[in-house]
Amino acid sequence: MVATPPKPTSEEISSISCYGKARSTVEGMPLSSDELRKMHAFWRAANYLAIGMIYLRENPLLREPLKPEHIKHRLLGHWGSSPGISFLYTHLNRVIKKFDQDMLYIVGPGHGAPGFLGPCYLEGSYSQYFSDCSEDEEGMKRFFKQFSFPGGIGSHCTPETPGSIHEGGELGYSISHAYGAAFDNPNLIVVALAGDGEAETGPLATSWHSNKFINPIRDGAVLPILHLNGYKINNPTILARISHEELEDLYKGYGYTPYFVEGSDPESMHQAMAATLDHCISEIHKIQQEARSSGIPKRPRWPMIVMRTPKGWTGPQEVDGHKVEGFWRAHQVPMGGMHNNPEHLRLLQEWMQSYKPEELFDENGTLSPEIKEMAPTGSKRLGSTPYANGGVLRRSLRLPDFCNYGVEVEKPGTIEVENTKPLGVFLRDVIKSNISNFRVFGPDETTSNKLNAVYEGSKKFWIAGYLPEDADGGELSPDGRVMEILSEHTLEGWLEGYLLTGRHGFFSTYEAFVHVIDSMVNQHAKWLEISKHVSWRKEISSLNILITSTVWRQDHNGFTHQDPGFLDLIVNKSADVVRVYLPPDVNSLLSVADHCLRSQDYINVIVCDKQMHLQYHDMEAAVRNCTKGIDIWEWASTDAGAEPDVVLACAGDITTLEALAASVLLRENFPDLKIRFINVIDLFKLQPNTEHPHGLSDRDFDSLFTLDKPIIFNFHGYPWLIHRLAYRRHNHNNMHVRGYKEKGNINTPLELAIQNQIDRFSIAIDVIDRVPKLKVAGAHVKEMLKDEQISCRHYAYEHGTDKPEIVNWKWPY
Repeated sequence: MVATPPKPTSEEISSISCYGKARSTVEGMPLSSDELRKMHAFWRAANYLAIGMIYLRENPLLREPLKPEHIKHRLLGHWGSSPGISFLYTHLNRVIKKFDQDMLYIVGPGHGAPGFLGPCYLEGSYSQYFSDCSEDEEGMKRFFKQFSFPGGIGSHCTPETPGSIHEGGELGYSISHAYGAAFDNPNLIVVALAGDGEAETGPLATSWHSNKFINPIRDGAVLPILHLNGYKINNPTILARISHEELEDLYKGYGYTPYFVEGSDPESMHQAMAATLDHCISEIHKIQQEARSSGIPKRPRWPMIVMRTPKGWTGPQEVDGHKVEGFWRAHQVPMGGMHNNPEHLRLLQEWMQSYKPEELFDENGTLSPEIKEMAPTGSKRLGSTPYANGGVLRRSLRLPDFCNYGVEVEKPGTIEVENTKPLGVFLRDVIKSNISNFRVFGPDETTSNKLNAVYEGSKKFWIAGYLPEDADGGELSPDGRVMEILSEHTLEGWLEGYLLTGRHGFFSTYEAFVHVIDSMVNQHAKWLEISKHVSWRKEISSLNILITSTVWRQDHNGFTHQDPGFLDLIVNKSADVVRVYLPPDVNSLLSVADHCLRSQDYINVIVCDKQMHLQYHDMEAAVRNCTKGIDIWEWASTDAGAEPDVVLACAGDITTLEALAASVLLRENFPDLKIRFINVIDLFKLQPNTEHPHGLSDRDFDSLFTLDKPIIFNFHGYPWLIHRLAYRRHNHNNMHVRGYKEKGNINTPLELAIQNQIDRFSIAIDVIDRVPKLKVAGAHVKEMLKDEQISCRHYAYEHGTDKPEIVNWKWPY
C-alpha cells in the first residue's frame, strides 16, 4: 500500500504561494501613479511581444481578427519564465536611470529569450543591431517571424541577442558568469536572474559561493535574483516548495542578505520590486563606498533577491479544462493546434488583446514615446551595454618576451626541467604588467601544477576569514589575482564571464578532471562559433586551458586520475574555434603559451605535464617547431638524403621520450635502419587543410609521412583520436597508433607505459613487426626487448621504482 503524504496546511500553502498582493521584505511605495502606469505599460508591451514571437508570423498588431495563416506552423519558445524576465528588465531600466548605473543583465532561465528580447526591442537596441526589425508594424512582423524560425534566432539568449553574454541553452552558469563579469569592473552591477530549475544544477549550487571572491574596492558587484516560478518542464522545483524560513536560512548560510518579493498582483508587485531594488542598489553602493573610502577590503553580506511569481504570469488561467498559469503547463507553449482548433485561436486572440496593444503602439506600430522614455538611452540600455560585447572594451595584453624565460639547451635530451615551472615565472610577469585585466584560474592546484611563481606577481584571492598560520605559505590576499576554488565549474564560469566582458585569463587544471567542464567548454565553443557570424560581435580573448598533471605521470594516484579524453571532446568542435597543442618541453610550452595569450576567439587547449622532463630544443628551435606545428627532428632521424624505412611520430611529452628511447634501441640493434622522427605540437596539423585551417595539405603530409612506409605514432591520448584526424590521408593504412588504453593503476611510470604499449620496447617491437626487412631478421632483438620489458616490470614490483637506467636515461648521440 502506497502511503499518501499529508495535505499541507493553509499556512504552509500561503507561505510559498506565488499569488496575491505583494509580500515584500522591503516596504515602501516609491512609484508615483504616473510612473507606475508607464512601467506597467512597458511590461504589458514586453509580454505582448513575447507572445507574438512565439505565435505570430503575420498581423503583429491584431489589426484584424487572428486567422490560422497568421500563426507559425511550428510553435517554439518558452512563455513560462518570460513575464518574470521582462518584469525585472522593466525595473532595471528604472534603477539604471535613477542611479546612472552601469548594468549588465544575465538571464539564467533556459529558453527565456522572449522575456529579454521584448524589452530589448522596445528600448530600440534590437532595431539598432537588426535594422530590418524596425520600430514599426513591418519591423515588428519581422521581429516576430525570425524568432525560433529557420534563418532567424534561437529561443534562448544566443550570441545574436544584444545585451547578452550568457548562452542560456544549458542551465547552471548564470551566477558564475555574472561574477566573472564583475571582476575588475568597479562601476558595474551585474544582475543575474537564476531560474529555480537552474538552481537545482551542481554548477549553480556551488557558484553561490562566488560572493566570497568579490573585492568591493576594485570589483563591481553582483545582485543575484532567484526567480521562483515553481516548476520546471514537468515537475515542481525544490526551492519553490521548501518553507520560506528554510529558503531564507539557506541564503543567509551562503552569506547573503536575502530580500523577498512575492506575489501576482501587478500594482503591488511593481511597488515592492521598485522599493527592493532601490534598497539593494543603495546597499551595494554603501558597501563599495565604505570599502573604497577606507581602503580596507572586507567581505560584506551582499544583498540578493528572491522573486516569486506565477509561471506564465498574466497568461491563460486555463486551457482545455487544465490549469496553465502557475503550473508546469505554462512552461513552453501554453496552447497549440492553432491551425485546426478555433477555440485555441480565440483564446490566443483574447490573451494578446488583454495587453491592449492599441494603447501601447501607435498607428505605425511604434511604441508610445511616454512608454519608451521609461528605458535608458544610448549605452546605458541593457541591450546596448558595451559590457555585453567584450571585444569593444578589450585591450591587448602587455606581454614580456617569453624567450627570456626559457632554459638553455646545449644538447637535446640531456637535461631535465619541470616543464610548467618556467611558465609560472612568465605568467607572474604577465600579471604584473596587466594588473587590472588578467587573472589566473585553477582549482586549488596552482602550486601543485608548478605555477607557484605567479604568487610573486599576485597572491591567491581570499577575503574570508584568516588564521595566523595562513601567513606561513598561505599566499592569501584580498588583492590576489590568482583565483582558486575547488570547483572547476565555478572557475570556468568566472573565466568565461571575464573574457566575454573584454579581459584575459589563463586556466590550469588536472587532466583527468578537466572533464568536469566538458559541457561548459562545449557551450563556450558554440558561443564563439555563432559570434563569428554576428557582424557586431567583436573578438574576445581566447579561452586558454593548460591541462597538466597528465595521464602518464599519475602512477601514484592510480586509475582514477588517468584520462586524456578531453582532447576527444575538443576536436569535435568547430575548426574555426578550437586549437590543441602538445609542447614536449619548456621552451615550446612558453612559445605556445605566448601565442595563445595573444590570440582571440579560440579555445586553446595546451597539454603539458608538470614533472621533470628532458629538454630537447633551445629557444630558437622551439619557436621554429611551434610555428610549424609539426616537424622532422633532424637530430633524432637517420634518413637524411634517403627514403626512410619507418616513420616514428609522437605527440606529447612522455610519448616523445619513449619514442626517442625506442629509436635509440633500434639504432643500436639495426645501424642501417633509416628512421624519420617526427614530432607533432599542433594536433590539427594531422587533419587535411580542407577540414581545419591548421591542417597540412596532402602533399605536405605525404612528404613527411611518405606514401607507403610504416608509421608508428606514439600519442599522448586515446589512440583512435589520431586515426580520426588522419583517416583520409593516403598512407593512413600504414599508420599504427599507440596511446592510452585504459590500462594501469598504481604503477611506476615505465610500467604504466608498458601496460598501454607506449613504452620504448613496445614501440621498437612495432617497428620490427612492420618494417618488412626486420620481420624475420629482427626476431632475436624482438625477443630481447620482450625480455627487457619483463625485467623492468619485475624490478618495479620489487623496488617500487623503475630501473636506474630508465629513470636516468638521456639521449646518447
